[in-house]
Order: sequence, then C-alpha cells, then structure tokens
Amino acid sequence: MKLLRDIWIVFIQNLLIGWRNPLRSLVGLFQPICFLVLFAPLLNTIAEVPGFPPGGALAVFTPGLLIMMALYSSAFVGFTLLADIRLGVIERLQVAPISRSALIVGRALRDSTVLFGQALVLVASAWCIGLKVYIVPVMLGIILALLVGLMVAAFSYGIALRVKDEYSLAPTINFFLIPLQLLSGITLPLTLAPSWIQWVAKANPLSYAVTAARLLFNGVIMHTSVALAFGIIFFLALFFLWWAVRSFKSIMG
Repeated sequence: MKLLRDIWIVFIQNLLIGWRNPLRSLVGLFQPICFLVLFAPLLNTIAEVPGFPPGGALAVFTPGLLIMMALYSSAFVGFTLLADIRLGVIERLQVAPISRSALIVGRALRDSTVLFGQALVLVASAWCIGLKVYIVPVMLGIILALLVGLMVAAFSYGIALRVKDEYSLAPTINFFLIPLQLLSGITLPLTLAPSWIQWVAKANPLSYAVTAARLLFNGVIMHTSVALAFGIIFFLALFFLWWAVRSFKSIMG
C-alpha cells in the first residue's frame, strides 16, 4: 500500500507540473494533427490497391497515427529526468520517505495520462473529418496506445539513466526510434511492403500494436492479433519499467 501511495504522490506532483506548462502537450498534438489533415487524404487514392487493409484511409491511418503519437510523445521524456537530476530535484526527493520505484513509475504513469488526453483529441479530430468510431474497440485501441507510451517512456528513462547526459541521449533514442517507426507500418501498411521488410518487421513490437489498433478501429475485438499485441506490449512495458527502476536505484545509490 505504501508503494501505491508513493506512486500516486509522484504521479500527482508531476501531473500538476505539466498542467502549469501545457505547451509540451499541445506541441505533441501538432504533428499528428498535421498528418491527419494533410497526409491522410493522399491515401484515398491508394485505398483500393490490393493489399491495402479494409476500412478506408482514415480507419487505416488514424490508428497508425495514434501509435506514432505514443511513440514520439514518450520517447524523449528521459530528458526531463536528466534535467531533474541535474537540478537536484531527485536528490531532494530522496531524503523524503518516498519509494525510489515510485519516482520512476509515477512519472511514467503521468506520461501515459497526458497521452490519453492527446489520444482523445486525435480521435475526435478524425471523427470530425469522417472516421467511423466504434466506441468500445476504439477505447481498447487507445488503451493499447497508452501501453505503448508506457513502454517507450520506461525505455527512455532507462536509457537516460545509462547514458547520463542529454548530448548522448538524443542520438541514442533516435538510433532506436527511426527503425521502430519505419518497420511498424504506421504511415503505410506493411501489407504493401516487400516480403523481406514484412519479415524483418516481425521483430518490431510496434508492428503488432499497429496491426491490432487497425483491427480495433474497424470494430474487430476478437482476433488473435489483438490479443498478441496486448500481450507483447504489456510484457515489454513491465520489463522496461523494471529495468528503469533498477537502473535508477543502482545509479542513485
């Protein structure tokens, strides 16, 4: 119970800090909205191409954007942790009777909560321009995106604690970020890709999340791809949270 209370305290503290400076959350929405308005209409011309998933351009592109937003909104949160360490914020918190695990888990949950608000705005925007929304499946798709965000945020915190400075963190994150995006089928479905790219993409957990999100946005819940994606992303989120907490404890003493 104490751990849960500590996580809640850290979560609320970081949420209030973000609430006082909402610019980061608003900027995080800018790129997905631009893609939705300016890029999605281009897919209408190829929606009838053999291999293009069913449901139309918006039903295919919006869930991909949702996963992309989860990826990019969470990938660089490690910078905030390094800044707090450098400014002595974490050191001051260490003297308080708060679990060190909570200092990481609470921050990661804050990141997921911010992502939830962004996801609702994105889906509402897509609905306004013609997306057919199946309430329960779409909410499951958003939950899947939140798990992706939690997984990526925990990974970012873990990497930040290993490299220990901002100058090394950015290229390290980008080293993983670019292939993860390109091999996930976020912008164009992997069914349109050459067979060797489809084969390599099987090693990318985000490709499973994108496939499942597209099924959910088409109203399909009972599918093995959906269960597989939730299982993979949930396991990796727990693993990277454990790794980030372990790294934090070892580095902060």
